[in-house]
Amino acid sequence: MIDILDLTADVLVIGGGPAGAWAALKAAQAGADVVLVDKGYTGTSGATASAGTGVWYVEPEESAREAAMASRENLNGHLSDRRWMARVLDQTYANINELAAAGRYPFPTLADGTALRRGVQGPEYMRRMRAWLKRSGVRILDHSPVLELLTDPTGAVAGAAGRRRQLDQPYRVRAGSVVLATGGCAFLSRALGCDVNTGDGALFAAEVGAAFSGMEFSNAYAIAPVFSTVTKTAYYNYATFSHEDGTVLEGAGSQRGRSVIARALLSERVFAVLDLADEKAQAAMRLGQPNFFLPFDRMRINPFTDRFPITLLLEGTVRGTGGIRVVDDDCSTGVPGLYVAGDAATRELICGGFTGGGSHNSAWAMSSGTWAGRAAARHAATLGPAGKRRRLTAAGRAGLRPTGTPGDPGDYRELVRAVQAETHPYDKNYLRRGEVLTGALATLDERWAEASAHLRGDVEARQAVAMLAHARWMYTAALARPETRGMHKRLDHPQADPLRRHRLMVGGLDELWSAADPVRPHTPLDLAVAS
Repeated sequence: MIDILDLTADVLVIGGGPAGAWAALKAAQAGADVVLVDKGYTGTSGATASAGTGVWYVEPEESAREAAMASRENLNGHLSDRRWMARVLDQTYANINELAAAGRYPFPTLADGTALRRGVQGPEYMRRMRAWLKRSGVRILDHSPVLELLTDPTGAVAGAAGRRRQLDQPYRVRAGSVVLATGGCAFLSRALGCDVNTGDGALFAAEVGAAFSGMEFSNAYAIAPVFSTVTKTAYYNYATFSHEDGTVLEGAGSQRGRSVIARALLSERVFAVLDLADEKAQAAMRLGQPNFFLPFDRMRINPFTDRFPITLLLEGTVRGTGGIRVVDDDCSTGVPGLYVAGDAATRELICGGFTGGGSHNSAWAMSSGTWAGRAAARHAATLGPAGKRRRLTAAGRAGLRPTGTPGDPGDYRELVRAVQAETHPYDKNYLRRGEVLTGALATLDERWAEASAHLRGDVEARQAVAMLAHARWMYTAALARPETRGMHKRLDHPQADPLRRHRLMVGGLDELWSAADPVRPHTPLDLAVAS
């Protein structure tokens, strides 16, 4: 029998994407002893590491910042917060410049010497972040998914337990504080880089009492060729979409009009061609996202002149805005000792009810990671050495500790298929109707009862349970918002309701709840305070 690996740290960071990397880095810079654990290999796993991404990087000039904040407010249902947007713009500007200097990231420059800092190449970005973490003394455990959080007798989070997959070894990390940076949930849709994104951190947070916000805005679908998993939807701003017979699909588009594509896909194939890109744009696209073109080149398809069939892949809370509720400027979850960063957290504060795509999510990851890492280090320092010697209780439930007769460990496969059957179809999750949502939620509730009573397993079982929990929170929030706002489209309520300009909190596991969360109006004073 392999002995458990028992570690201690001031700060434990769960997740090795950009948010986790920045959280670990900033905690280490604050003097904390940091352990980072990742389900995959820090630097290569996750959505960012698989492709390039824009960054919401805006020079600190008043009119430019104002335009950046105002540009998406109508689109997002006026649920974003100007003070938080200003904070993220400030922090992102500082972090990108630090990445260039201390992180040694080779941003390209123009002939006049001006650096281009509005995007990063994901593989190189995350390679540099891993090296930076190692130089900063952060201990990294790769291929070591977490199974559950650990709490002390007061209910504060005091560490986590998991399994080192390559060694088949259980491990435990006792820590003064924990940062969840596990990413969102893409429901194993095969979207590039998202197979590690099964919503694990949200499940862990719910098991210790955290709440969620924006879960109705978790139905993000990305355009992809049917023969590829690459979801660079921004490139489809250059596309003309057409029916199978070649006629133009009126109203279809990338930012606006994706629902038109979804409706058409219910009954026919849909095609695209990137014929609106001129030669300069084509060259820039190939330089910026070379992996986008690999499947086309292998099949001898010129996407700028040849029509190709497309589909929509579910990206859920990876590209949506829902996640664990942030309760203060330090990105606390409201549970003592537990902080959240990146896609695991709600992005409503800067994106409202509509996806920010890669750029806003990238900015949020480095900003929230910075704040959460620093706050976690401060919290651990207040506890001192005693924070790593607390008596621990395991918080994990469904999928680990069934309340009834344990079933077969392989039962998680059927649960995954059942969750996908309720979340992947466009006419259930994207083009929403009350009666369909109600039926889907009832099915998912039954599955939750069964999984809680009988599902027994390890990493895969917990992933399946996390996806199930995500789907239930998502549809609970969708039913609690009988209107169309942002990316939440209710066909039975096609207009926005001015009385529902609020955020929605949801929570619970066995019994779910929802509650309105008012949106505070922004004032000039907010922006002055933020800066």
